[in-house]
Amino acid sequence: MPRLLRAIGLLGLMWVAHAGAVDKLRMAGDAWAPYADVSLLKGGLATDLISTALSRAGYATEYEQVPWARAVHGLSEGRYDILINAWYSDDRTRIGQFSADYLINRLRFIKRKNSTLDFQNLPQLHSHSIAVVRGYAYSPAFDNDPELKKIPVANFSTAVRMLAAGRVELTVEDEYAARFALSHESPDVQDNVEFLPTSLAENTLHILVSLKNPEHDKIVARFDQEIAAMKADGTYAALFKLHGL
Repeated sequence: MPRLLRAIGLLGLMWVAHAGAVDKLRMAGDAWAPYADVSLLKGGLATDLISTALSRAGYATEYEQVPWARAVHGLSEGRYDILINAWYSDDRTRIGQFSADYLINRLRFIKRKNSTLDFQNLPQLHSHSIAVVRGYAYSPAFDNDPELKKIPVANFSTAVRMLAAGRVELTVEDEYAARFALSHESPDVQDNVEFLPTSLAENTLHILVSLKNPEHDKIVARFDQEIAAMKADGTYAALFKLHGL
């Protein structure tokens, strides 16, 4: 009998360990302060919101900060379970399942201060070069306009430095992310660029859960449920305040 009890106990421990391993989700994304950056408090606002919601849903998480294109490719192969900051695009539904939105981003163009460029509609910009981050989805109209002269770069910092140096005529980014990034650039960059008044779009921000994970629909449902609960109980607002937003 003692041997049987020990065997049952060992099997129980193995089951618990296995369950914990299954429920540990591998998250990935690129540096996108103030929403996500390993150097920030709790990895930034979005990372904190997502980790908190998933923890409340019963999932442990681990996060890897990598270039965006690598994060998307890793999700498509199943090396990552979750992209933490994804704007919706039809193409991405082939590799992952989107959650409901958990944040809203306001996308704005940025130009050099001595530029007379204006933006009311995309055809106005067809003859102008625009630095964009490789692999990002901005808005359906912007992404699918073949007449736009998009210059792919690795990140927004590269884009805005190219803009300040006159190598491109515009770049585009979420307003809070752009303002945060600009605060860490040199005065030569900060003093020579400015936002255009009209926004390109307001994008909803989602997690994208890999279709390679057999429980992707369950993860999304639990995440959505906990984000709604966090909004109702005050946790959501408290995390915005904690991160200064």
